[in-house]
Amino acid sequence: MEAMILAAGLGTRLRPLTNDRPKALVEVGGTTLLEHNLNRLISFGFNKIVINIHHFPDMVKDFVKSRKFDSEILFSDEREQLMDTGGALKKAEPLFSGREPVLIHNVDILTTLDLGQIYRNYLETNILAMLLVSSRNTARQLLFDTDNQLAGWKNAATDETLWSEQPIAGAIPLAFSGIHIISPELFHLLPDARPYPIIPEYLKLAKQHKILAYKHLEEQWLDVGKPETLKKAEIFLKH
Repeated sequence: MEAMILAAGLGTRLRPLTNDRPKALVEVGGTTLLEHNLNRLISFGFNKIVINIHHFPDMVKDFVKSRKFDSEILFSDEREQLMDTGGALKKAEPLFSGREPVLIHNVDILTTLDLGQIYRNYLETNILAMLLVSSRNTARQLLFDTDNQLAGWKNAATDETLWSEQPIAGAIPLAFSGIHIISPELFHLLPDARPYPIIPEYLKLAKQHKILAYKHLEEQWLDVGKPETLKKAEIFLKH
C-alpha cells in the first residue's frame, strides 16, 4: 500500500510557527503533524510513503531519519521549485511502483477515518480518483452530480465557477478534505512536472474518467491550518 504526504508548502497560515520550521514539524500535543500522519498511515498498512519537501527540507529529512518508522519512506525534493499539488504528484511519479493506487494526504489534516478501509474500498472500484469530501461551510466547494461524479468547482466568495463540461443544475457542493486516492493511471494523464494545482486537472479528466466523491462526517476531520486550531487539534486527537 502506497501513500504520499504533501508537506512541501510554506505553511503561511501557520505563521509565526513556520518561520523557523516546516508546517510538517509543527507540534500538536507534543507530536509533529508529520509523525501523527505517518504513524496513522503505517498503522493502516501503508508500507511505502513518499513525502514532498520544500520549506526547510533538511529538517524534515533529519526528523524522519531520527525516528524508526516501520515503512519505506522516500522524499520528493522540491527545494528548487514548489510544484503545487498537481506538479508534486507528477514529479513524485518515479518514486511509486506504478502498479498500486496511491493515497494522497495533506500533512496539516488530521482525521479519525479508517484510511486503510477506504483504500481497500477503492481497490474494489474501477475509477481514476476518489476525493474525500464532507458538507462543510467553506468558500471553495467541489460540485458533484447525483452519481457522485465530479462536475465542477466554485469559489462562493468570488462566484468563480469551473465546470468539467456543461453547467449542471442542482449540482451538489461538497468541501474537499485534502485526502484523495488515485489510480496509477492518473500519473500518465497529468501534464509534465511543473507547478500546477490538481483540481483543474481533475475537472479536465472527469470528462472521460470517473472521479467520485467519498463522503464522510465533518467531525471525523480537522484542518490544522492556523495557530488557533492547534488547541482544537489536541482535543480532537483525544477522541
